[in-house]
Amino acid sequence: MCIYRTPCDNFECFLIELEIILNCLHKHNIEFIMCGDININYLESNNKKNQLDSVLGTYNLIDTVFFPTRIVCNSVPPTDNIFIDNRRSYIIKPCSNGLLDHDGQILTLFTLPISCNSIKYINTRRIDNNTIADFQLQLSYEHWDNVFGSNNVSEIFNNFLNTYLRCYYSSFPKRVTKTQHNYKTLDYNWD
Repeated sequence: MCIYRTPCDNFECFLIELEIILNCLHKHNIEFIMCGDININYLESNNKKNQLDSVLGTYNLIDTVFFPTRIVCNSVPPTDNIFIDNRRSYIIKPCSNGLLDHDGQILTLFTLPISCNSIKYINTRRIDNNTIADFQLQLSYEHWDNVFGSNNVSEIFNNFLNTYLRCYYSSFPKRVTKTQHNYKTLDYNWD
């Protein structure tokens, strides 16, 4: 997620809107990264930094940038930041491109095993000699008048497909199968 906060906005309103967005995005077993220009000096302890850290902490997000990211009037506040999951191992370093008044950051995330007992559902169809024979039998009982009774190619195709799929779905009904994954490894390396 990328964000930008103007330096002269209503900070309380920013925090409320940010929390609404984070609450919508936050899901169990899903990690996300929030980055952008938040116009808060993270090299100094201040009220805005503490309030933002408090909100982000409820979503397990921590700041990662501990170096200046912008030079303004001989001042070097780190107004740009990247917030990641607090369980993550990472390396972050500055990247000056000389083109903008903001320097870039390079974030490298390392593999993090996450244990999860998630149950996933897979849709399957039983296709064997018996179900194939049933499918062929159902197709043989069709009169196909609705297919050959028209001169419109689109109508012919749609009628054929509808008849074919009706027989297919009847002969090969969808079954839901549970699968359980006990261990999942996330392997990210974003630069």
